[in-house]
Amino acid sequence: MIRIKRLFKSYGYAIKGLFKTFREEQNLKIQTFISLVVLILGIYFSVSRIEWAILILVIFLVLTAEITNSAVERITDVLKPRINTYVKEIKDIMAAAVLLSSIAAMAIGIIIFWPYVNKLFGH
Repeated sequence: MIRIKRLFKSYGYAIKGLFKTFREEQNLKIQTFISLVVLILGIYFSVSRIEWAILILVIFLVLTAEITNSAVERITDVLKPRINTYVKEIKDIMAAAVLLSSIAAMAIGIIIFWPYVNKLFGH
């Protein structure tokens, strides 16, 4: 049986974590700003429904990767780099995951928006 009070409490924790991460992580702020620009461009160019679905998917992929990276960084900070030589490697690997998701999002953004921009400038 679903316990509504417990469910809302869980959502509250999630929102609290989202706001905490947003306040403390510069990269999440940058990625959120870029996401808003992409959404504004999507509205401006009236992208198709499938393009919206793809844009929203990749936006949330990047933001989720960044939040996951932040969580893993906090976990590894508990281990202290002086104690465990893998801590730096773990952080680098997570940063690579964020980088790859960002590159994929940028490529998808170019693929989706290029025809609209090209048409706008009459090419």
